[in-house]
Amino acid sequence: MKKNYLYNLSLSVVNILFPILSFPYASRILGPAGIGKVQMISSFAQYFALIAALGIPIYGIQEIAKARHDKKKLSIVFSELMSIYFIASLLVSVCYTIIISLFPFFRSNLQLYYVAIILVLFGFSFIDWFYTGLEEFRILAIRSIIIKILALACLYLFVKTSNNYFVYLCITIFSLLGNNIISFSMLGKRTSLVFHQLNLKQHLKPLFYIFSTTMAASMYTILDTVLLGFLSNENAVGLYTAAIKLCKIALPFVTSLGIVLIPKLSKTVSENNMEEMQNLLDKSFHFISLFSIPTAMGLLILAPEFIDVFSGSKFHDAVTSMQILSLLPFLIGFGYFFAFQILVPLGKNREMFLSVVSGMCIGFLLNFLLVPSLKDQGAAIANVVSEIIITVLYFYFVQKNYSFKFKWALLLRAVVGTITFIPIVLLFRSFETNTILILLSSICSCATFYFAIQYFIFKDHFILKFLELFLIRTGIKNKLKNEQFL
Repeated sequence: MKKNYLYNLSLSVVNILFPILSFPYASRILGPAGIGKVQMISSFAQYFALIAALGIPIYGIQEIAKARHDKKKLSIVFSELMSIYFIASLLVSVCYTIIISLFPFFRSNLQLYYVAIILVLFGFSFIDWFYTGLEEFRILAIRSIIIKILALACLYLFVKTSNNYFVYLCITIFSLLGNNIISFSMLGKRTSLVFHQLNLKQHLKPLFYIFSTTMAASMYTILDTVLLGFLSNENAVGLYTAAIKLCKIALPFVTSLGIVLIPKLSKTVSENNMEEMQNLLDKSFHFISLFSIPTAMGLLILAPEFIDVFSGSKFHDAVTSMQILSLLPFLIGFGYFFAFQILVPLGKNREMFLSVVSGMCIGFLLNFLLVPSLKDQGAAIANVVSEIIITVLYFYFVQKNYSFKFKWALLLRAVVGTITFIPIVLLFRSFETNTILILLSSICSCATFYFAIQYFIFKDHFILKFLELFLIRTGIKNKLKNEQFL
């Protein structure tokens, strides 16, 4: 598990670095309107791709994990899910084409929407769930690094003026689908597609709940951007995109341990080993508590500097939205924990569905009430309120059905550690120096003080175990030992 976590961590680091290296450049070239245009189009297409997925990216992990030691069964399960995914992608692509062709809203950018249909039509090629079920995170990390580097090079080479939003859209599509091409090419001897002895029907009922939950969850992951585009304008979408990209930039890291644990948790459930499940949940809860709270606090306090450095002065109006959305690393981190590490492995798809639908209804209502007047800030409020409702309901259903214990004192310790952020940031701002220096100095100082408090005051050695694991797996620790010996 440790090795898989490091591969997944490296993948998370790449997913964090890519927007850090790409968005500042793209936002300064295209501006809020250009960024908003591309984000609206890609989000609309991704929403249809999400419909075509039918919850398979989540459900597939569990099914592949169960069949991983039986090659024949593995091929059958993979083929069944791929068949469902392929058929759904074709049908949804037809619906997408009809909608953008008939409604006047899409006419001004119709060519771009037609290009984006590639995301829907080839959505079935997303097979990360297969490799995750097999716990082969090395492949996912390698191919992601390759595609991200290529996409970044294309961005710097071909996006030169504010009119290059078509090129930017193509690069965005490539960054999403390029991974899938490599994933397919690496299937090799792991599995094969078969077209006999398939039973597609058996997957429909469990997929229904996960699909419904995923669709409802899209209300505040994809559909929020689409609604903002319909109810406001491209400029508001651009501001909202800048804010939410920065607030979600650390999410891959916060949820990285949880992704690795899903196959393990599914296995412990099948073996009815609740003691081991509690042990795994303790590690994940500790990890999320330690990192999500300081991340949220840092985004809140340093929002002006983040927006200025990563988006530019044209996006200054996005600061308030970013401060509202700064709660997301904490809310989504624990929402992911309660949902995908407890409820899903234990088969509580109905409870997940009820939780997400409740949040979706509130979020949908708030978007229609707030966006016309508050624009991107209204969308931000709706997003956060939805996440709060869903995370609380997840926790309610966990407590109602199970007796898992959680170390709540870790949350209090994390909050106490983040209090030092306020004077540190105010001190660096008082120097009135370069914004980049303020940001870097504040991040480094806040992180140092935070982890010092956790280690020396609260005696939390988790961070040292995490660092030791990294040093061992990268070979640095052994090298240091050898040098000391010599």
